[in-house]
Amino acid sequence: MIELKNVVKRYEGKRTVHALRGVSFGIQRGEMVATMGPSGCGKSTLLNIIGGLDRPSEGSVLIDGTELSSLDDNALTRIRREKIGFIFQFFNLLPTLTAIENVALPLHLAGRGRKKSTARARELLAIVGLEDRLDHLPDELSGGEQQRVAMARALALDPPLILADEPTGNLDSESGRQVLALFKKLQSQFKTTVLMVTHDSTAAGFCDRIIRMQDGTVIGEAK
Repeated sequence: MIELKNVVKRYEGKRTVHALRGVSFGIQRGEMVATMGPSGCGKSTLLNIIGGLDRPSEGSVLIDGTELSSLDDNALTRIRREKIGFIFQFFNLLPTLTAIENVALPLHLAGRGRKKSTARARELLAIVGLEDRLDHLPDELSGGEQQRVAMARALALDPPLILADEPTGNLDSESGRQVLALFKKLQSQFKTTVLMVTHDSTAAGFCDRIIRMQDGTVIGEAK
C-alpha cells in the first residue's frame, strides 16, 4: 500500500535543514503502523509527504502503486480525495456545521447528492457510536466525540489509507483508549491501512508494527 525508497527532504534557507535522510520502508494493505520518535525527528514531514501535502527533495513515494512524484498538483489532489483520509490531533472540524454536516461535506465536494451524502454520513456516525449526536455542533461534543466525528469524516469516501497525526494527543486517557479501539475496529471492518504518528506508547501498542525514527532516519522497527 505504501512504499518509500530513499526519501530525502531538505528545507533550503539561510541554512539547510535535513528533515528526512534517506527513509525507506513499506506498509502492506490492511496494516496499522505507528511511527514514533522525538520531536523534530521528521515524523510529521514524513506523513505530509506520504499524504501528498509536500514533495520529497529526493527519492520515491508510491501509494497503491502510484508514484506521487510523477503527478501534477491536480492529480495529487485526486489521490488525496480518493485514496487518503486524514485525521489530526485538533480534529479540524468546521465549527458552524453539525456532526452529520461535517461528515457529509467531503461527499458533497465529491459531487454526491445531498440525500446520498446525508445517508452515508448517518451510517458512518452510527459506526463510530454517535448516532445520537448527529445534530450537535463541535463545541457541544467532547474531545473524544469530536475525534470520532473526524474519523467518520475521514472514511466518508472509503479511502484505502488513513493517515493520523497524533490522533490521541488532545484527548484524556480514557477517550484516547476508546478512539484507539475504534481504529482497530475500523481496520478490521474496512481493511483500511492506517499509518499513525504518535508519541504515545499506549497508542503505538494498538498497532501491528512500530517504525522508530531519529534525526530524519529510520532507526528500527518492532512488532
